[in-house]
Amino acid sequence: MSGELLINVTPSETRVALIENGTLQEVHIERIAKKGIVGNIYLGKVIRVLPGMQAAFVDINLDKAAFLHASDINSRLMTSQEQDNNDNEVPDIRTLVHEGQYITVQVVKDPLGTKGARLTTDLTIASRYLVMMPNAKHAGVSQRIEDEKERDRLKKIVIPYCSDDGGFIVRTAAEGAGDNEVAHDAEFLKRVWNKVQERKKRKQTNMPLFQDLYLACRIIRDFVGTGLERIRVDSRLTFDELIEFTDEFVPEIKPIIEYYPGERPVFDLFDVENEIQRALQRKVELKSGGYLIIDQTEAMTTIDINTGAFVGHRNLEETIFNTNIEATQAIARQLRLRNLGGIIIVDFIDMNTNEHKKRVLHSLDVAMAKDNVKYSISNFSALGLVEMTRKRTRESLEHILCDECPICDGRGNLKTVETVCFEILREIVRVNRAYDADKFIVYASTQVSDTLNNDEMHHLAELEVFIGKQIKVQTDSVYNQEQFDVVMM
Repeated sequence: MSGELLINVTPSETRVALIENGTLQEVHIERIAKKGIVGNIYLGKVIRVLPGMQAAFVDINLDKAAFLHASDINSRLMTSQEQDNNDNEVPDIRTLVHEGQYITVQVVKDPLGTKGARLTTDLTIASRYLVMMPNAKHAGVSQRIEDEKERDRLKKIVIPYCSDDGGFIVRTAAEGAGDNEVAHDAEFLKRVWNKVQERKKRKQTNMPLFQDLYLACRIIRDFVGTGLERIRVDSRLTFDELIEFTDEFVPEIKPIIEYYPGERPVFDLFDVENEIQRALQRKVELKSGGYLIIDQTEAMTTIDINTGAFVGHRNLEETIFNTNIEATQAIARQLRLRNLGGIIIVDFIDMNTNEHKKRVLHSLDVAMAKDNVKYSISNFSALGLVEMTRKRTRESLEHILCDECPICDGRGNLKTVETVCFEILREIVRVNRAYDADKFIVYASTQVSDTLNNDEMHHLAELEVFIGKQIKVQTDSVYNQEQFDVVMM
């Protein structure tokens, strides 16, 4: 595999494209305006203790003081006697903190409106496969990893890294990960925590002791050991930050990072911009002439395969089989590119032989194996459908880049002009029966009003005769095709 990362940076957003064998496989987007402070660790100063609220206000150098409740203070900060006395209740806040005290805290909820950030002293630092807990000493494994052998294997990897400085929890994403990858994450988190400790000793209060990495650094951290050949960055400032970051934490990546000063946008090198636009469309063309239809809903994603213009060279069964095989590659790529997760239902073209079905499932499994995200694939159902799941890791590309259509409310279609015209005629009859009016004025979109005044003019005239009142139609360019108002005069 030939892998390359393209990093495009502007003042408002950072975008990262993963290219494999010359083709876009993944897109990651982070917008500055939507980046919160949850997860940041600060050396804060207690500025006020409120016994009645069992809470304290802590200055962490934000506009508003942050809020720390007694129940969010880790028990390791208490004396052994206090722990014994308060096993079943929240201890008095005055026994835990006092005004003027410096305390290490982590943000668990962003500031909202007039409220400051919510804090905890139970610190955690996450990486791709692990979560480090500086206030613990043990090793744990996510309960979602059910295979006992896999749990034991992962636990054995991280136990040697547990110490008084902290313990680890193995995340679900680590299932199936290599020993070296998990060990590398443990080493990385150890180095990060050492840096936090150094900053704490210097009493660094003007900025966070730790903040979750920006997208560019986070991507580099997560792709260590995946066989990348080159990382191109089109921002000199970001390039310098990445060099500093890799020097400190992942020096093995530094030689492949390069600054891209070209006049041609870095995303144009592999047609990334056009690929992103195509990834927002329902229809995905296959090289053979067939195509996929991908529909993303709140409950699940459905994928329908069609032969389209592909007629094949032998018989219909071979044509269907070859289209389905080609579709498996496209499906795996589109799931990664669009970052679709949850339940996915695939409607392959019906095949008559069990051998063809087995080969299609095998092809889909091989194609999905390139994905770093956990997935599962079921057999064909009685209805000829394949149900699969893919772990949700972040928002889908569509949800990041698009809003729900305000006209159709996310349905994906509009009522026809004729349908709206008939709705208007029925509404006039309804209002006429309910209220006493001399005449009616209809406000509607350009398309609807033009149709009422032309193609449907005879129906409008018949209605005027039926109710014995004048009906006037006026155009309002602000209205969309489904909007209208019937006004009594």
